[in-house]
Amino acid sequence: MTSRDGAAGPPALAIRDLTVAYRDKPVLWDVDLTLPRGLLTAIIGPNGAGKTTLIKAAMDMVPALAGTVEIFGRPYREQRRLVGYVPQRTSVDWDFPTDALDVVLMGTYGELGWVRRPGRAEIARAMDCLEQVGMTAFARRQISQLSGGQQQRVFLARALAQNAELYFMDEPFAGVDATTERAIVELLKTLRARGKTLVCVHHDLQSAPDYFDWVALLNGRLIAAGPMAQAFTEENLVRTYGGRLPLPAVAGAAPA
Repeated sequence: MTSRDGAAGPPALAIRDLTVAYRDKPVLWDVDLTLPRGLLTAIIGPNGAGKTTLIKAAMDMVPALAGTVEIFGRPYREQRRLVGYVPQRTSVDWDFPTDALDVVLMGTYGELGWVRRPGRAEIARAMDCLEQVGMTAFARRQISQLSGGQQQRVFLARALAQNAELYFMDEPFAGVDATTERAIVELLKTLRARGKTLVCVHHDLQSAPDYFDWVALLNGRLIAAGPMAQAFTEENLVRTYGGRLPLPAVAGAAPA
């Protein structure tokens, strides 16, 4: 598959026949999704559609009943060092006693292992990542003392410290102010310009065409996927949301 910059090679993400269930209740059914490298992709769908489950299943964080997932042509367990992850901010214990710099340093553990401690090189790298998200001044601030937007920036910096090729981000814009949202968008575009691949669970239909190159519309099953101009249509959105599409969202979609 050809990437955004024209280079050939295996796709960043290839999901085949993926089925996931929680307590015998299916959440995802027979999902097939292939994403080229070097793109910004949004995973969009209603609440309970399986968006978070999809990216967790791709990283072996939840078990699959059936199907396969490949990262750059190989199983995740062989490629985990190429993958960065930004979880939902609401899923994190922000009372854990650590500061912003230590959180970002966790992104270097994949290379160091759990025995070696971060040294000057890793600290310098972590500080550079904090600078990229505008959080240098808060390096020694306890994470519980940071605002929601600042906490999200710290987790983005941790992902940067991983120096991954593929990033999964679960609603990176949720609960942040407009300034932080603009900063995150610019960071994502910078990473894309470096050839990175980014997959984001996203809920704002109006901003999706401006922020992303590709879209995967999901509601238990994959409804449609492809370049934003082709897949993000009113018809596909209505199918995804079961006919309950908010009117402002329709205005942001391409006509069917």
